[in-house]
Amino acid sequence: MSDATIVLNAEVRTDSGKGASRRLRHEDKVPAIIYGGGKDAQSITLEHSKLLKAQTDEAFYSHIITIQVGKEKVKAIVKAMQRHPFKPKIMHVDFQRVEAGHELKSIIAIHLINEEAAVKKGGIVVRGANEVEITCLPKDLPDAIEVDVSEMAIGTTIHLSDIKAPKGVSFTQLTKGEGHDIAIVSVNKPGGKAVTEDTEEEETDTPE
Repeated sequence: MSDATIVLNAEVRTDSGKGASRRLRHEDKVPAIIYGGGKDAQSITLEHSKLLKAQTDEAFYSHIITIQVGKEKVKAIVKAMQRHPFKPKIMHVDFQRVEAGHELKSIIAIHLINEEAAVKKGGIVVRGANEVEITCLPKDLPDAIEVDVSEMAIGTTIHLSDIKAPKGVSFTQLTKGEGHDIAIVSVNKPGGKAVTEDTEEEETDTPE
């Protein structure tokens, strides 16, 4: 995990309901909640402008964030964020407390590296997934999952099970059984389709 630290200053929120949330948004504040960790859920408010700036960093969604609530520092990760349907405005955020010895689930970005090598072979790199859910202890939380496509041949696909997870990390999807081994990236012929198990099955099942 990166040494980068994201700190958000928050205030305790005592009022609730749609009317109270609407008033907060008019004051350029965002209603939020912190839950988990064996403690009661805590309602808080955040400065919208500072939150909007912080969330532009990819690390905001994958790192452990420090939320300063009064004199207390709360370690948490972002679990959900509600945005306005068309305005650049954050409506609500859910944070989950992080405990050092307890596993957490988090959505991590997938970074493709050496794409130019596949392109030089005449292939087109097609993403199957931009992010993946992982399970790990807080100390093992990675910045991102890197997938090297330099050795991929045209017409091949890398699935989730083909990726070596970082130490201490497991891919949540793979614990759900068959049918959850998602395609991460394919290298296709120009104008061609990705070669996946799904497409192969479709061709096999086509009646003569």
